[in-house]
Amino acid sequence: MTSTGAPKLTVIGTGYLGATHAICMAVLGFEVLGVDVDEAKISKLAAGEVPFFEPGLPELLTKALESGRLRFGTSFEEAAAFGDVHFLCVGTPQMPGSDACDLTYLDAAVRGLAPHLERRALVVGKSTVPVGTAARLTTLVQELAPAGTDVELAWNPEFLREGYAVDDTLRPDRLVFGVASEWADQQLTAAFKPILDQGTPVIRTDLATAELVKVAANSFLATKISYINAMAEVCEAVGADIKDLADSLALDDRIGGKFLKPGLGFGGGCLPKDIRAFAHRAEEIGVGQAVSFLREVDDINRRRRARTVDLVRELLGGQISGRRIAAWGAAFKPNSDDIRDAPALDVARTMHGLGGHVRVYDPAALDNARRAYPELRYGESALDAAEDADVVVLLTEWSEFREIDPDALAQVVRHKRIVDGRHALDADQWRAAGWEYRALGRS
Repeated sequence: MTSTGAPKLTVIGTGYLGATHAICMAVLGFEVLGVDVDEAKISKLAAGEVPFFEPGLPELLTKALESGRLRFGTSFEEAAAFGDVHFLCVGTPQMPGSDACDLTYLDAAVRGLAPHLERRALVVGKSTVPVGTAARLTTLVQELAPAGTDVELAWNPEFLREGYAVDDTLRPDRLVFGVASEWADQQLTAAFKPILDQGTPVIRTDLATAELVKVAANSFLATKISYINAMAEVCEAVGADIKDLADSLALDDRIGGKFLKPGLGFGGGCLPKDIRAFAHRAEEIGVGQAVSFLREVDDINRRRRARTVDLVRELLGGQISGRRIAAWGAAFKPNSDDIRDAPALDVARTMHGLGGHVRVYDPAALDNARRAYPELRYGESALDAAEDADVVVLLTEWSEFREIDPDALAQVVRHKRIVDGRHALDADQWRAAGWEYRALGRS
C-alpha cells in the first residue's frame, strides 16, 4: 500500500467495464494501472480516447490522466509489481454454439497475472460468471502465484447500466463484497473507501452468493420485461391496450413501474447471455427446474422482434418487399453504441432480408452497425433516413426520436405511417397529426 494507506489498484481488461472502473477509481484518488493484451485499445486510452460511447467518461479520462494517477500498459509483470488489489474486468461472453458462459478471457487473465504475484495481494473478480467460478479460480491463483496462499480471491459484481456507468460507479446503489477472510474484506473496504464514505450500503457475503447476485438481478429484470411483453401478446389477441395495463400495474407499489415497459424487448451484452448462462449452469449443478422459466423469458423476448416485423408488414398492407423503410435506432438501448444482440438491428436486418429498402440511423452506434452489417443502408440523421419512407419504425428510444415533430417528419416521408417499437411516442399526438400509428400491444 501507499504511505496514505490507500491500496494501489490494477484493472485487468479495459473494455467497457474495465475502462470505466479504472478511470473512475483514479478520479476518486487512487493510483490505478489499466492492463490489457489489446495494444490498440491501450494506446487509445493512454492518448485520452475512450474506445466506446459512454456519456461523461471522456471528460473523466482526461481528468484522470492529467492527475497522473492513471496509466495504462500491457505487462502483467508490471501490474503484479504495482498493485495491491487487482480487479478482473474481462469479458465473459456467451460461448459460440452454446448457452454456456465463455470463461476463456477470464482464465487467460488469471494465468497471465498469477505467476507474477510474489507478495500478498487480493485478486477481485468483477466479471459476471457462473456460480463456482470464484472457488475454482482461488485454487488456480494460489497454485500459480509464487506467493501461494498469501494471494486471496474475492468477488465484487458490477451493476453498471450502459449510458449511466459513470454515476453507477461513483454513486452505486449498493456494493457486494464476496470474501473468504477478514483481510480480504479490509482490502476491499480500503479500495472503495471514498464510495463507502458516502453511506453506500454494502453486503458482505461469501463468494458463491456474490457470484449469484448479478445473474439473479438480471434474471429478475429480464423476467419483468418479458412478463409485460407477454401481457402485450394477450392484449393484441383481445383488443386491449398494453400501455394502460402497464400504467395500472405500475401504480401498485409491490410491482412498480421500472422495467415494466412493453415494446421490442431487451438485448445487449448482459441480459440475454446472462439468463442463458444462468439456466445452463443451473442444469449443470442439478437445479435446472428451478430456473426453467428463464427459457420462456428468453423466448418471449425473441418473439417481440418477429412481432415488430409483423406490425410493419401489416401497416404496409402485407408486403415489405420493395418498400422504403426508415429504421430509427441501432444500439440495443439509448445512450450507448453497443449493438450486441440489439433488437433494433435484428428487426432492420429481417426487413432487409424480406426485400425491404431499409435505411438505418442511430445517434451513436452507426459506425459499429456499418462495420457489422455493411449490407444495410444508413442515413446521416433521423430525417435523412426517413426521406421518401413508406413507413418509419422506431427501434431504440433515443430522446431525439421522441422529440421529432410529426408535422416536420411528414414533410420528408412518402406515407405517414409509424411503428413505435418502444412505446416512446405520444400516440394521440401522432394520430392527431394524421399519422397511422401502431405499437406492440395496442389496437
